[in-house]
Amino acid sequence: MSKRDLLTPIGITLGFIMVMFGILTNSGLDGVASFIQVSSIVIVLGGLAAALLVNFNLSEIKLSFRVVREAFKKNDRSIGELIQLFVGLSERARREGLLALEAELEEVEDPYIKKGILLAVDGIEPEVINDILSAEITALEERHYRGRTIIEKAGEYAPAWGMIGTLIGLVLMLQSLTDPETLGPKMAVALLTTLYGTLLANLVFLPMAGKLANKTDQEIFAKQVIIEGVIGVQSGQNPKILEEKLSAFLSDEDKSAAEAAENDDEELVKETANEA
Repeated sequence: MSKRDLLTPIGITLGFIMVMFGILTNSGLDGVASFIQVSSIVIVLGGLAAALLVNFNLSEIKLSFRVVREAFKKNDRSIGELIQLFVGLSERARREGLLALEAELEEVEDPYIKKGILLAVDGIEPEVINDILSAEITALEERHYRGRTIIEKAGEYAPAWGMIGTLIGLVLMLQSLTDPETLGPKMAVALLTTLYGTLLANLVFLPMAGKLANKTDQEIFAKQVIIEGVIGVQSGQNPKILEEKLSAFLSDEDKSAAEAAENDDEELVKETANEA
């Protein structure tokens, strides 16, 4: 299940606030207007759009919009929850048989888990299940890479178009050397395109691409847990053994938290029994 990831918009907003802070502390409110140049914005954004249209086809560009949305979402299902899910499925499968797991699928939202359990219920060989689910991981990784590549390229092109705008401004400035009073303002305008391009690249595009890469790694890691869980359930592994096996995917911090939660549950059970 996905929820909104507030860190992405907070980080971008904080970055722009820091830039505004630097402007305001040195030039005040009157100086803000000098950092807004419509022609520079048009050069950077228009040039960036043109470069992406040349580099990618329309379907890839459409894919990038879906990929960008993923940077503002987060998956709230932890590895610990996945482990407990498969331990529960394993207990029911050993108690009632694999066919009983079909009823459990109504409460499972993840289509990847559903597919794996259905393959297990159908009696598909573990090696074949592993191949099928691993092929989906490979396809997912490729789709994410293609979408992320556009964001990475935007991060590369934005500073370049900023520099192009600066060069245009410098050429125009050199053509008016006979009027020294205009050199300073024209130089400032010329440098603004570099500022815009660099800011977009290092505050928006490249950090977003990095977050998308991290999300892909996390999703692949979770799917590897799911594969091991599905095969463990199908093979009829003891729930405790399956839990120990899947716990290898947990970090030391997650293991410590899980042990603490388990100890708390045991103490609660003892207290309840003593009160009774």
